[in-house]
Amino acid sequence: MASMKPEQRQERLAEFVLGKGTATAQELAPMFGVSLMTIHRDLDELAARGVVRKFRGGVTAQPSGVFESNVAYRRKAMLTEKRAIVRVAARHVEPGMSLILDDATTTYHLIAHLERLRPLHVATNFLPAMRELATLRDVGLTGLGGTYDPLHDSFLGVMCVEAVELLRVDAAFVSTSALAGGFAYHQEERIVGVKRAMLEAADRRYLLLDHSKLGRRALHRLVPVSAFDLVIVDAGADEAALAELDRDNVRYEVAEL
Repeated sequence: MASMKPEQRQERLAEFVLGKGTATAQELAPMFGVSLMTIHRDLDELAARGVVRKFRGGVTAQPSGVFESNVAYRRKAMLTEKRAIVRVAARHVEPGMSLILDDATTTYHLIAHLERLRPLHVATNFLPAMRELATLRDVGLTGLGGTYDPLHDSFLGVMCVEAVELLRVDAAFVSTSALAGGFAYHQEERIVGVKRAMLEAADRRYLLLDHSKLGRRALHRLVPVSAFDLVIVDAGADEAALAELDRDNVRYEVAEL
């Protein structure tokens, strides 16, 4: 691997860290046959591109209260839980409805259930979702434009918010990074603006969360959890997290794995 060009090595590094979640420079350097200094330069480049996040002595693709994970990592994480959650979510979709889906990798999996529920009309700002929806018969698609963001593989910004504000849909299905103390949270202000607009545009609001996001906070408050008609979590949620939802009088469903 030492003979690799820097671009090739960085691509392999990104694949490894996105697959494992966290790694140290000390384990990566011998793995790729280069010096610690070279590995740190590679990790600096990946961090600058938003692929990973550096910490003292290593690098991670996992989220923090300030940074969200790269979409490539999120699409691989908690797949069993996400698929269980959307099976429950699909029960709340009926033929003839209009939906809005955010750019979350959880809500993306709902698309697999939509063809049997057609006709439908779906609006989204998530580019992978647009590509998937465009292949479905009798499922209308509205692509919510704006400024393309490669970290999220979606369209964001003022233009996206304004596009959402022109719509009125039957239901919004969204996810977010954290939920605790009666509030949903997200690390990024620009994401919060788009998600809030989506919730305002919908008659019914569904929050889809895998259990790793419960009992956590992030930098920005999104909305009170009471803003949602239903929260859907997976069976990995512990009793304390569910008890908190009960205390906040939140209606929720638990998706069996």
